[in-house]
Amino acid sequence: MSVGWWILIAAAATGLLLWLVFGINWRGERIYAHEHEQMRRLIDMPEQQELRELLFADELIEKIDERFRPLAQMLRQGYRPSVSESEVEVITSGARKYDLLMQDLRNAKESIHIEYFHFGMDKGSRAVRRMLIRKAREGVKVRFINENIANFPIPNRYFHRMEKAGVEVRDFTRTGLSVLRFLLSVSYRDHRKIVVIDGKIGYTGGMNINDHYFLQWRDTHLRLTGNAVASLQYTFLDRWFTISGKLQESLSSFFPMLNTSNHEPEEQLSAGSSVQDIAQPSVEGAVLTQITPDEPTSPSPVLLKAYEWIIDHAETYVWLQSPYLAPPDSLLQAMRRAVDRGVDVTVMLPERCDTAVMRPLNRVYQEVCVEAGIKILLRSGEFIHSKTIVADDYLSCIGTTNLDNRSFGIDFEIDTFFYDRRLALHNKSIFLRDAQQSAEFTTQQAHRRNRLSRFLDRLTLPLTPIV
Repeated sequence: MSVGWWILIAAAATGLLLWLVFGINWRGERIYAHEHEQMRRLIDMPEQQELRELLFADELIEKIDERFRPLAQMLRQGYRPSVSESEVEVITSGARKYDLLMQDLRNAKESIHIEYFHFGMDKGSRAVRRMLIRKAREGVKVRFINENIANFPIPNRYFHRMEKAGVEVRDFTRTGLSVLRFLLSVSYRDHRKIVVIDGKIGYTGGMNINDHYFLQWRDTHLRLTGNAVASLQYTFLDRWFTISGKLQESLSSFFPMLNTSNHEPEEQLSAGSSVQDIAQPSVEGAVLTQITPDEPTSPSPVLLKAYEWIIDHAETYVWLQSPYLAPPDSLLQAMRRAVDRGVDVTVMLPERCDTAVMRPLNRVYQEVCVEAGIKILLRSGEFIHSKTIVADDYLSCIGTTNLDNRSFGIDFEIDTFFYDRRLALHNKSIFLRDAQQSAEFTTQQAHRRNRLSRFLDRLTLPLTPIV
């Protein structure tokens, strides 16, 4: 057989492989239901009625401004948690997150559940790992979901040491699957960031476990207490079951808010310093909160639809932050429609992107957006990794979702939506503070760029669906 034939066969095989990995849309009710069958079966047991009410009741939706109630209803479809209440600290400093997290981990008594896209090997990451090992040796049940593809450069022994100490580690992508199932799932990434401590304290948002986040980058994260932590716990345990994790305890034991009559005061961390003293809620009192997970096998891309809904229904402004900009066309069209209605649509990006692939794509879509009347702000200084929305002084969102096709279609994500004017104004002030370090990108700047450079940037457009 000639060399030409071998080249054709290799090209065809490569094309088939890429199609299997990236080309099939696996969204569908049957696949989604199968993935979550174990959690649904446990939740639907008669003795879990109180837990179902905690997670899925609709009562609090009536407290939301009527303009935004349809959004809350849409977000809870598909066995996703409904609206609950939480006390919230919006964290904008990696050092602050590190200090809070380490204090809360140190104070854990029953369980620690942790799930991160990146869990590093640098100084801060090793300190977190040592704390997890220490708590496991003390008898705390520590469960850890490892994004083993994203963390591939880290040797297995790094996590094996955790297992030897008693930490239960499960890989997100199971290499023991059949070749076909492995190929179908290998492009998925667990982009979520979740910590749940004793079922009472939750962390989620944009920051991974890495010194880039602790010391260098500008990002936004959340520390939550209150009933909304149940939604984070539910999301973690659901994923734990789907990757073959086991539980010895009863499901309800992970939701201490079900038995408030036995609630005990938090123990002192040190003389005169309680957990409540360490936390600094961004607004006083409880906030209506809706934690929404999404994944590539769900019947509908719920977070993409949510972003489009927010933009389509904004009346005065919708401001977004993201490190990456390569949005699905439907989201870009929603932004254009909003601009045509006179809405201020502003997207804040880092002045310089951190990845070689996304850097040219960011530049391409910056030009596309400003041509459509969408305002682009480029923030200088530390790389900004925040994924946030604030709209009309009422709705705000802090999560893991980037403004790109991978987040909306391929990755497992989790966003937290808040229906509260006070918190929206707080988050608006954070955006305005970042804007002081930002410069507007204009059409004149786009047109001044070298034509060859702009052409070369556009050569990356075929990568948009998968990066």
